[in-house]
Amino acid sequence: MNRYVKSATCLLIFLIASSVGVYAQSQIIGAPPEASNMKLVGWNDLQARSAYQPTIHHQGDRWIAYIGHHGGTDDIPAPINPLTGKAEPNGTSIVDITDPAQPRYLRHIPGQEGKYESGGAQMVRVCDGKALPKGDRNAVYMLRTFGSEAHEIWNVADPANPVLVTRIGGLKDTHKSWWECDTGIAFLVSGAPDWRTRRMTQVYDLSDPAHPTKIRDFGLPGQEPGATGAVPTEVHGPISTGPQGNRIYFGYGTDKGGVLQIVDRDKLINGPKEPTPENLRFPEIARMPMSAFNGAHTTFPMLKMPIAEFAHDKDGSSRDIVMIVDEAIVNECAEPRQMVWFADVTVEKNPMMISSYTVPEKSGSFCERGGRFGSHSSNESMAPVYYKKMAFIAFFNAGVRALDIRDPYHPTEVGYFIPSITAATDKRCVTSEGKDHCKVAIQTNNVETDERGYIYIVDRANTGLHILELTGSARAVAGLP
Repeated sequence: MNRYVKSATCLLIFLIASSVGVYAQSQIIGAPPEASNMKLVGWNDLQARSAYQPTIHHQGDRWIAYIGHHGGTDDIPAPINPLTGKAEPNGTSIVDITDPAQPRYLRHIPGQEGKYESGGAQMVRVCDGKALPKGDRNAVYMLRTFGSEAHEIWNVADPANPVLVTRIGGLKDTHKSWWECDTGIAFLVSGAPDWRTRRMTQVYDLSDPAHPTKIRDFGLPGQEPGATGAVPTEVHGPISTGPQGNRIYFGYGTDKGGVLQIVDRDKLINGPKEPTPENLRFPEIARMPMSAFNGAHTTFPMLKMPIAEFAHDKDGSSRDIVMIVDEAIVNECAEPRQMVWFADVTVEKNPMMISSYTVPEKSGSFCERGGRFGSHSSNESMAPVYYKKMAFIAFFNAGVRALDIRDPYHPTEVGYFIPSITAATDKRCVTSEGKDHCKVAIQTNNVETDERGYIYIVDRANTGLHILELTGSARAVAGLP
């Protein structure tokens, strides 16, 4: 390109960006990513499908990413799968990430027909058959939702050729479940037809994935069949510490009226199972209500955290901490700010909030960028590389944020990465005075890490999978070379 033409083009882009705000360059296709102490290692477009949960699994001598998807959009309800040449409802992407610089798309398993939250196959968990008490030792099992109506288990020992094993159907609003690979116990977020809430928890024994055994239904008193009066806020998802920790941390309410519930795992599984108010209260250790402004999308336990500041104190030099992440729901800041909260649950009967974190809006004029701005989810891996040292938070149009959490009373941002917009990045619209106005914006939705230290983020607005690594001072926080 002639250097004068190139200069004029750059000047035109600058003037356009300047006319709509100092950070509008983030909405230009091909503009570089915004980053601090994080860099891009590899990328895959995920067939331009809206992505939710990534689960990273070390499978033999390979690393495989299993990625759940929301349903399609109004414009493209079923994107074309280039591997088959067919239009397929969004479902599950399977990507070989053994070489993170060159992720290789292996297979798309179609999900339920439907758009946005009503279709797809959002949630995915993976367990090796040799880890499950009654699993086929040669199998690798993937548990996923099927749209909003079922949970499915697939054998993905050959990730390019998955085979359906079993299906738990007749449900509604299935969502963010948890599966213990060492016991096979699964806490399935479902909507049971006779319950009064959109989502509750069904406890299953999936130690033999071919023969699921239901243990019980669980929720907050007032949600059960036959109850009357106000209905408590719905569950979003649990995280279990297994039989060793004997605790499950449930998050209720995603963006308002949140609740952190601490549950005795043994009492939940082995206690009385009829869903009466008394039986639903039986396994509960404590419940911490949150503000009407904020919810509990992810409740991530970090138990027995050593606190350097308290090292010389006679008591309390280590604390049990739960990181609570809200979910932003409404575009362009038309709701209270959704954030990250840290709760000290060392004294279980009396959990208390001790700190919070949010991305400063003015650091990127994020309310003007379009789409959602606020927190959504955190990584959930408890691998030693980051556990109790760093947390990674998906913050929609503010990308992923790396936090130093070694002192959870004072969490500190040490890095971030906001991906580049691509030609596939979808618009986000708001209605004002009867008219829609739309902006194209990054919508970093979910994040996960692996034992190698790589960070994986996926985009709700069809921008794909980004594989990242820490750089600079952030690597020192994690103790990485």
